[in-house]
Parts: sequence; C-alpha cells; structure tokens
Amino acid sequence: MSKVIYTIQISNVRAAHLAEVPVLDVTVKSGDRTFAPDWDMVMQYKSGHLTESEYTTHYRRLMLISQTLNRTRWREVLNYTSIALACYCRPGNFCHRVLLKEMLLGMLFAEGEDVVDGGELVQSDK
Repeated sequence: MSKVIYTIQISNVRAAHLAEVPVLDVTVKSGDRTFAPDWDMVMQYKSGHLTESEYTTHYRRLMLISQTLNRTRWREVLNYTSIALACYCRPGNFCHRVLLKEMLLGMLFAEGEDVVDGGELVQSDK
C-alpha cells in the first residue's frame, strides 16, 4: 500500500477529515514548529525582501537542522500512511507546505518506500 502525502489550506481541513486523512499544521503561527518556517523569513517574504528562491533555500536549510534536532518527530511523520500538510496559504500560491511535501516524498523515496504525491486536498462543496 502506498503512502500518500497531501497539502491542504487550513480553511479546507474538513476535506481531510472527510477523507480520514490526518492533518499536520506546519505554520509558524499555530502549528508544529518542527516543520514551520521562522517568523523572520515569513515576514521578509511577505514584504518582498526574500525571493521564492531565497525563501526555499532558507527553509530547506532550516528543515535540515530540524531533522537533526527532531529525529523522532520526523520519523513519526514519515511513518504515517497518509498525511495532509496544512498552512494558511492559498492553494496554487508559493508555499512552504509544498516544499515540505517535496522533502518528505524525497526522503521516503530514498528509503525505498512506495509513496505518492496526493496533491492539494480541497473541499468539493465550495
């Protein structure tokens, strides 16, 4: 059975609950700080002082440090059969939840896991 990793906007978490997919809030505001960006990089990106490329580089570096400091938590997330990574950004916009999904997919693939990119979960009644 394949593992599936989705992304989802927090306002759409009902879609994950209906699909019986666990949700992991990965925001700096309300989520699991293990996987969240820091406030400084979020504010710099929103104000135009960081490009998407710079943000991506900074976020990936932050997550590499997080993997070292939080091995158990990373392993817990990698062990889910399915999971939806949630934040406040609108679907289709540049967002760290997509960067995190790419990292997790790559890690699972490297471990020989059968893993699928589930895309963005959305509510069908909107």
